[in-house]
Amino acid sequence: MKKLVVFAFILLSTQAFSQEQGFFGKMLSRTSFGLKAGGNYSNFVDAAFETEGLPGFHVGGMINFKLSERFSIQQDFLYSTQGAKLKNPAFGQKENIELAYMSVPILLRYQTAGGLFLEAGPQANMLITDDEDFAGYLGVDKFADKVDAGVAGGLGYEFQKGPVRGLGISARYYMGFMEVGKFTSASVKPDFKNSVAQVSISYVFGKKN
Repeated sequence: MKKLVVFAFILLSTQAFSQEQGFFGKMLSRTSFGLKAGGNYSNFVDAAFETEGLPGFHVGGMINFKLSERFSIQQDFLYSTQGAKLKNPAFGQKENIELAYMSVPILLRYQTAGGLFLEAGPQANMLITDDEDFAGYLGVDKFADKVDAGVAGGLGYEFQKGPVRGLGISARYYMGFMEVGKFTSASVKPDFKNSVAQVSISYVFGKKN
């Protein structure tokens, strides 16, 4: 009787493990990983001081989970440099306001059979590097808030065949909804928003003919 109970327990455990492996196997088969890098062109929107675009860059990784034949969820983890260039430097003659964020967009993507895709969704940014020099010119401890959030959308193309399968090019625009400034100043209002245009090259691993 004991042997029968032990055998039944082993059988049930093996079946449960197989089902669990099958579930995670299916999940993994729908998931792809890749790398991305490219250029930024950022600025502040609704700033009380005159600015123009500032060149920068982004680099990081991405995870894509396939929902169906055409739809998927794309999540990036990008180190992104952004900010703005002052048109009329007056704060200690500093020309650029330079910030760096860890950007995490979570986008719904629609991709055609030919490789063209559209994507849109929310994005959160965590401040990595503040502009301490500019904060000093304003007489404050912090210039930018630690958290920024908004929406992003874009389009691109990913090669589906041949030796370059998995290689992609894309353009994306991010519009922030939160105030960038984290300070109180009589001369400058902190209620301006982040605006970033990006052009990227990406590569998804494991794509085979």
